[in-house]
Amino acid sequence: MKPIRDPLRPATWARHASRTVVAGLVVAIWSLAFPPAAHASLLSPELEYKLAGFIAVAVLFIVPITLIVLFWLVHILPEQIAHKRHHPQFEAIRTLCLLSLVFGGLLWPFAWIWAYSKPVLHKMAYGTDKVVHGAEDEVADQDEAYETEVAVEGLKDRLGRLEARGVPASALKTLRADLDALEAKFAVDKENR
Repeated sequence: MKPIRDPLRPATWARHASRTVVAGLVVAIWSLAFPPAAHASLLSPELEYKLAGFIAVAVLFIVPITLIVLFWLVHILPEQIAHKRHHPQFEAIRTLCLLSLVFGGLLWPFAWIWAYSKPVLHKMAYGTDKVVHGAEDEVADQDEAYETEVAVEGLKDRLGRLEARGVPASALKTLRADLDALEAKFAVDKENR
């Protein structure tokens, strides 16, 4: 009967290790003797040239523009925060943001802190720490309403002068209807404000 080989015996390990070393040396010698064709890239030279052109354009044009836009967007954040929080010193914060752009971002942290601060002295002086921005729009709406009212009065005067001259009533009837419709629209707009 043959003896059973024990894989855990040291003699068996030595034989397996020597076979593995010999096989590795054969593979190494074979690969050194017959090397495969070497390629520096997976792409063809023409495709590499085109890819290099696209990367150069991106680095020279797209990346700087993107960085400038991101720099600008970050620097107007305090202005937007102040506007959203109805900060009474919104215009001053806006000016500080613009100055921060000029000075390379050195003033930006001050604008950020200022946008989040509570205006204590303003509250002491005016009784509130918030201001409704867009008051200029309300003034513009009031000016427009006044101009419309003056225009309606002017049209009424002109219509009265035409009647005094003796213009036939049939011709003035359509003008009077248009003027009445304009007055009704003006009255509705005035009530909605």
